[in-house]
Amino acid sequence: MGRREDLIERIKELMKTPDKIRNMGIIAHIDHGKTTLSDSLLADSGLISEELAGQQRALDFDEQEQARGITINAANVTLVHTSEGEDYLINLIDTPGHVDFGGDVIRAMRAVDGGLVLVDAVEGCMPQTETVLRQALRERVKPLLFINKVDRLIRELKLTPEQMQERFVKIIAKINQLIEKNLPPDFENDWKVRVEDGSVMFGSGFHRWALSVPHMKELNISFSDIINAYTEGDDKWKELADKAPLSKITLDLVVKHHPSPVESQKYRIPKIWPGEDEEVMAQLSSCDKDGPVAFMITKIHADPHAGDVALGRLYSGTLKSGMDLHLINAKQDFRVQQLALYMTNERVQIEEVPVGNIVAVSGLKTARSGETACLPSQIIEPFERIQETEPVVTEAIEAKSTKDLPKLVEVLYRIAKQDPAIHIEVDEETGECKMSGTGELHLEIWKYRIVNDHKIPINSSDPIVVYRETIDTVSPQLEGKSPNKHNRFYISVQPLEQEITDAIQKGELPQGRVKKKMQKELTKKFAALGMDAKVAKGVASIHGNNIFMSVVKGEVHLGEVMELCMDGFDDVIKKGPLSNERCAGLKVVLHDVKLHEDAIHRGPAQVIPAVRNAIKAAMLTSGIILTEPVQKVFVRVPETHMGAVNKEMQGRRGQILDIQQEGDQMEIVAKAPVAEMFGFAGAIRSATEGRVLWSTEGAGFEKLPPDLQAKTVSEIRARKGLSENPQTPSDLLG
Repeated sequence: MGRREDLIERIKELMKTPDKIRNMGIIAHIDHGKTTLSDSLLADSGLISEELAGQQRALDFDEQEQARGITINAANVTLVHTSEGEDYLINLIDTPGHVDFGGDVIRAMRAVDGGLVLVDAVEGCMPQTETVLRQALRERVKPLLFINKVDRLIRELKLTPEQMQERFVKIIAKINQLIEKNLPPDFENDWKVRVEDGSVMFGSGFHRWALSVPHMKELNISFSDIINAYTEGDDKWKELADKAPLSKITLDLVVKHHPSPVESQKYRIPKIWPGEDEEVMAQLSSCDKDGPVAFMITKIHADPHAGDVALGRLYSGTLKSGMDLHLINAKQDFRVQQLALYMTNERVQIEEVPVGNIVAVSGLKTARSGETACLPSQIIEPFERIQETEPVVTEAIEAKSTKDLPKLVEVLYRIAKQDPAIHIEVDEETGECKMSGTGELHLEIWKYRIVNDHKIPINSSDPIVVYRETIDTVSPQLEGKSPNKHNRFYISVQPLEQEITDAIQKGELPQGRVKKKMQKELTKKFAALGMDAKVAKGVASIHGNNIFMSVVKGEVHLGEVMELCMDGFDDVIKKGPLSNERCAGLKVVLHDVKLHEDAIHRGPAQVIPAVRNAIKAAMLTSGIILTEPVQKVFVRVPETHMGAVNKEMQGRRGQILDIQQEGDQMEIVAKAPVAEMFGFAGAIRSATEGRVLWSTEGAGFEKLPPDLQAKTVSEIRARKGLSENPQTPSDLLG
């Protein structure tokens, strides 16, 4: 039996033992060395040659990833590692570092229990490091720290052992500060990283060595020895790699510090599964292979041969090839055609997968990321919705040939299924297609795939910024009449409290319509955020950063029309009255209703328009405004170029938030509208003669300056084919 076949047999055996499984993700800022490190771990299991490890970028198997030198897709691989004479199964996910692909990181964190946080020893803890660590902790993923590219401190910065240690201490302190800040106060586990116990490592992913303080003592290696390895002759660092191999030391510490599914599900399930069935909760928490099937889909991968393949984590039960699965949100049943594990870009077919594993499932045709699959005979509550990144940039997409339009629409909907951070809007009347994403690069990658993978020639517009409609004052109660005049709804709209908005954005309040069994727990959460508990009982729906609630008393037929009221609410949130942009920051309150006794006179055609028009009218009365997406911009330049950076930011409606000096380098934190950031990469490089490191991070939405409101609304309405200067309420109410 060959090495690969032997590896697959060992994997099949280890899959049956959850306490020997470690599900881990590698997370970091862009270019801090995630994929290079992954290569060394793959070489340890024999999946790639040791000579090519660090250069092959085996988990960047997409053509665009290889061409651009960045990770775009979270990539799965299954390894076997032997530690202290025991075999362990390592399910590894290499995640993207670029801010445009942050959605892939969020979804990957739902599948894993441990995160290996990489930090470049020279650059330190960067903005995206903070973002991905925050996302991991939100999903209760335990961190380990790897300080990478230590060779740069020696060869480029010429640091002494003492200076190296000072830099490490600073990085560790920053990571621990983030851990303390982002774990809830009542969380019982202490997850701070410490040099003494080996939860902090440092090394070089490219040169394939790693060390922790316990290993340094065991191997009798000092910081002086590390410096000597790079200063005494050519390639002496290879001796260090032989003595302290990266793959062995890293995976030994992963086995030691990262939890098994048996451990992790005890504290993760109460966070990510909102169901109230105590028996099911106990089975999910105990990682029961004989429990109800609970399969959380975290990614859809397009396979040219097998169609769309659903990747995800099995939190309970056992999956078998040929069994039927029920998709809870889609309300459809499908037969499992294949079960497989990913070994770099290949899938290895298996017949059965027990609890605790990350697996690829073929045959779930309408599955989307964030879907929960279970047995048709044992339908459970779905897992909590994965918090997605919000799109801020839109492009209009059209097929060059009209005969390709149906195919283009089909492909766009498939893209939205594979990547939930992409939003697709198709105008059925005009055939216009709009694709929204988290940045220019995000859209560029998908356009490339439409043309090259799906062979559809397309034209696209220049990027357009996505705006949001909101209000800043409380409206009076307004009456919405149904078309037949037999039903009346009294509605007001007010700005949503900032505490509630923040809780929604952090994922502490679940999206969607409130189910009866969730009401009690949700009422407690709203009360903790300052809402009166009696009023909080009326919260019926959370859609984006908006809530719909009822304070109606004594209306016996209200329950029969509440779903229709929420349909009207959803319509307004998707298309606001000012410019058909989505709404944000609204609290819509239903105060009273007058309903016809006969159900036939209070159907969808009567209730939905009445509620929709009442909400829109209330928004217009309260003074509706546009908000625009903004980004934090982090720039590191020599002191001599600071003036050029300030000038560039001021020309883009930017605002300098902070300036710190480290040696001869200036670290500038600024904030600027996304609309002004197009072309920034070339401009900042030109202004600083190329001597700049910069990155961005989404910073939410802020009010558009008053002098730009009317002009921007007019431009948006013209682009959407609406009247540019509406003269009557009907022009806005639609």
